[in-house]
Amino acid sequence: MVARGADFFAADVSAETLARTTLGAWRVGDPVNLERALRVGDELGGHFVSGHVDGTAEAVEARAEGGSVRWRFALPRALGRFVAVKGSIALDGVSLTVNAVESAGDTTHVEVNIIPHTAALTRFGTLAVGDRVNVEVDLLARYVARLMESA
Repeated sequence: MVARGADFFAADVSAETLARTTLGAWRVGDPVNLERALRVGDELGGHFVSGHVDGTAEAVEARAEGGSVRWRFALPRALGRFVAVKGSIALDGVSLTVNAVESAGDTTHVEVNIIPHTAALTRFGTLAVGDRVNVEVDLLARYVARLMESA
């Protein structure tokens, strides 16, 4: 962070960040999900995420489902190979359980459910079909894949 005020902060970003994230398309006033990092000694309960964005995905469908909204995202198959049903994926910094995965051609479709509480506290409350989101794939899947490549 290079500056902050009561209702803003400013940070330097690298070309890598601009190439892999939605940051270059942000406008003043766009909502951003921010969470503090886990501290040593904190209880672990949930998914492991690092906050490092691997790429982006497009929201392609949203439909009501039993008190939640089931979102469908299209992401590059190169990232989709790290996604598994009941595994985790972080979309715009929100760690979510994957409900469905389908790959065809160069695209993988991933579905997650967003409950009203999550929608109220994150960008999912204003997300629209066609919007792009940042994607962080499962940390453990990424390391397993890397190990399998060198085996």
